[in-house]
Amino acid sequence: MGALIGLGFALGILLILAARPRSVAPSQPDLRRGASRKDTLSAVGIGLGAGLAALFLTGLLLVAIMGAVVGFCIPRLVQRRAQQRHWDQRRAAWPDVIDSMAGAVRAGLSLPEAVCAVADSGPPCLRDEFADFVVDYRLSGSFEVSIVALRRRLADPIADRIIEALLTAREVGGNDLGRVLRSLSEFVRQELRLRGEAEARRSWTVNGARLAAAAPWLVLVFLSSRPGTVEAYRTSLGSVILFAAAAATAVAYTAMIKIGRLPEEPRVLVPPGTAQ
Repeated sequence: MGALIGLGFALGILLILAARPRSVAPSQPDLRRGASRKDTLSAVGIGLGAGLAALFLTGLLLVAIMGAVVGFCIPRLVQRRAQQRHWDQRRAAWPDVIDSMAGAVRAGLSLPEAVCAVADSGPPCLRDEFADFVVDYRLSGSFEVSIVALRRRLADPIADRIIEALLTAREVGGNDLGRVLRSLSEFVRQELRLRGEAEARRSWTVNGARLAAAAPWLVLVFLSSRPGTVEAYRTSLGSVILFAAAAATAVAYTAMIKIGRLPEEPRVLVPPGTAQ
C-alpha cells in the first residue's frame, strides 16, 4: 500500500509539472526543448499510471513493471502514428498539386507563376512550403535556385520527381509542359493507388501482430482474479515464466512489424552528400 501511495504521489507531481504554463515567450529552440520535456513527462506519467493499473489488477510487481514500460512507449507510438498520417496526407496531395500547376499552365501562366499559384490554390498541407518558394523566388529571381530549395524542404521522393520534371521542362522549353504534367499526375495517382492497396494488406499483418502480442497478457489479467493464479506467478519459477513470455512477446512483435513494413522509396535524384 505504501508503494502505491508513493507512486500515485509521484504521478501527480509529474502531471502538475507537465501542465505548468510558461510565463515568457520562448524562442524556437526553447520551444523544441520544452516540447521534448513535456513529452518525456507525459510518457513517464502514462508509464506510472499503466504500472499502477497493472499492479492493482494483478498484484504482480513484474507485470506492473512491464505495464509501466509499455505505458512509457505509448506516447512515442502515438506520435509516430500521427507523423505517418501527416506524411500520407502530404503524399496523397501531390496529384492535386500537379493538377493545379497544369491548370495554371493551360490558363497561360509561366512555369514559375504556376508553381507560385500552388501556395494559394494547392492542398493546404503543402501550401507553407510553396509559400516559402514564392518568397525565395521573389528575393533571388532564380527559378532553379528556388525550386531546388523547395525540393530540400519537402524531402519527398515524389516531390523529387516532380521538381526534376519541372527543371527539365524549364531547360528544354516547348509547348508540351501541360501534357507532361498530366502524364505525371496519372503516374503518381497510379503509384499511390498501388501503395494504398499494399498498405491495406499490411494492416492485416500489423493488427494480427498487435492482437497476438496483447492476447496472452489480457488472459493473464482475467486469470489474476483467481488467488491461486497470482500465487503461482509470485514464485521464482513464475517470475521466470513471465520474464520469458515478455521477451518472446517483444521479439515476436518487433519481427512481425519489420516483416510487414513497406520499403521506403529512396530519393535517387538527390546528389550524394546533400542533406535529405
